[in-house]
Amino acid sequence: MILTYKNKQAKNDIISGNSKAKFEVIFGVGAKNKLIHADNLSALKTLLGDYAAKVDLIYIDPPFATNGHFKISDDRANTISSSNGDAIAYSDTLIGTDFLEFLRERLIFLRELLSERGSIYLHIDYKIGHYVKIIMDEVFGINNFRNDITRIKCNPKNFSRKAYGNIKDVILFYSKSENPIWNEPRLPFSDADEERLFKKVDKDGRRYTTIPLHAPGETANGKTGKEWRGIQPPKGRHWRSAPAALEEWDKQGLIEWSANGVPRKKNYLDEKNGKKMQDIWEFKDPQYPQYPTEKSLDLLKFIVEASSNEGDLVLDCFCGSGTTLIAAQELGRNWIGIDKSEQAIKVAQKKLAKMPSSLFSNVEYEFLKEL
Repeated sequence: MILTYKNKQAKNDIISGNSKAKFEVIFGVGAKNKLIHADNLSALKTLLGDYAAKVDLIYIDPPFATNGHFKISDDRANTISSSNGDAIAYSDTLIGTDFLEFLRERLIFLRELLSERGSIYLHIDYKIGHYVKIIMDEVFGINNFRNDITRIKCNPKNFSRKAYGNIKDVILFYSKSENPIWNEPRLPFSDADEERLFKKVDKDGRRYTTIPLHAPGETANGKTGKEWRGIQPPKGRHWRSAPAALEEWDKQGLIEWSANGVPRKKNYLDEKNGKKMQDIWEFKDPQYPQYPTEKSLDLLKFIVEASSNEGDLVLDCFCGSGTTLIAAQELGRNWIGIDKSEQAIKVAQKKLAKMPSSLFSNVEYEFLKEL
């Protein structure tokens, strides 16, 4: 499916038609990390020269087409009101198809920068996210769509409107290819999980559960389709392992036999490294943000750990206050951050400078500004 609208440009026109940014290096010449004060479209085209297919992870939190302005005031970030003169951090005034094409232009460049094993996470809200997904399907390929993640962002609100309360936004997760970098996140079992999922306790006090010894699919000509202990796998299924392995499990006491002679494999709680992360995440926004729409550092660290390795390159071209850059730095990744807001760059630099000296003696980065 492709979304069509009047102001939609051809991909080649976007790549060839936009001009490169010209940068002045303010400090940190040659450092691996880069903080760039520039319009991100021209900056992304410039980066293609050195970084095409070299970025391993992209996270972006673009404007949400709210048709509003955001300010910084008294070290607190809020939506701007027209009655005061507080500094505007950024304006989010593109709406409708103008916003969609603005985002699509940048996504096209981002795909060119992404490595073959790279991934992109795009943070968006429920009002425009459905249209953005169609654009990402077009740019990255629907076969490379990984997840539509629901992120719980705040506590329940009691706004008086004829609709359900909104406590979530959306993160769209795509990869460049079928084999992205993936360090599967695991969560610890809660006490309730342990009691619900591992209901049985053996003589040594170890919690466990049991699973069938067979799995879907017939393999009549293979070892897993053979008879074991006088038992054939049920019709349409096969043993999870060859009969020799089942015999060894039984010797080790890892098979539990029911009263009517049905064998099941024991799975022990203390042999599990937690539970698989699902597609509903609870990472709430900071209560007192330093910058408008600032996201949780824990959220960004979670994404960086899951979809990149130490030494990989992480890019955020709407970097705002620099949370993605902080997460990448703490986890031993290299990073590039871009923002056109002077207020954003100031906050990001302030946060980088305050990183704990116990972790880093000095955060080295090249600071570039568009001429």
